[in-house]
Amino acid sequence: MELNLQPRALACFVSGQPFSEGDRVASLLVRTDSGDIARFDALEANAGSLAPEGFVACSWVQAFKPRPPEENADRALKLTADTLFQALADPSSEPTPETTRLIRFLAILLERKRVLRPRGRTPGGAREIYEHARTKQVYEVEAIDLSPEFFRAVQGQLSVLVGGSEALPAAPAESAAP
Repeated sequence: MELNLQPRALACFVSGQPFSEGDRVASLLVRTDSGDIARFDALEANAGSLAPEGFVACSWVQAFKPRPPEENADRALKLTADTLFQALADPSSEPTPETTRLIRFLAILLERKRVLRPRGRTPGGAREIYEHARTKQVYEVEAIDLSPEFFRAVQGQLSVLVGGSEALPAAPAESAAP
């Protein structure tokens, strides 16, 4: 799954104030009414005023880090499952229920692609531990039950990002045994 998005903003979408290192920045990934995918970044204090038109697929808050001058801008524009996972699962982010669900799905996808390596569970078993193969970064991911409802919700989020608008058909009702 790849999408092309604008890179992280350098200033607050609401106030226009430039971000400084360490500022708490709220980011929203939105399918606009025109069907485009857009990212909106605002200072966490201004996030309540951030109301883009369209469907918000996910949101997260993290500390702003200036982009290194040597970073390849074209590569940063490409949003892959890996880069989306790293942005959403960043330990400095505060996940919402929607992003927690998306993080879990992306972790499963990236584990299958061998980008993430499972390293067990936390002592209480509530979180799964993954190590990123390239960066060696360790992530803890909520151990959400992989029910049909989980996959319907994830499909709804992903359809917003990749252009689909159809919902999954309802599961057929089990008929009573004769």
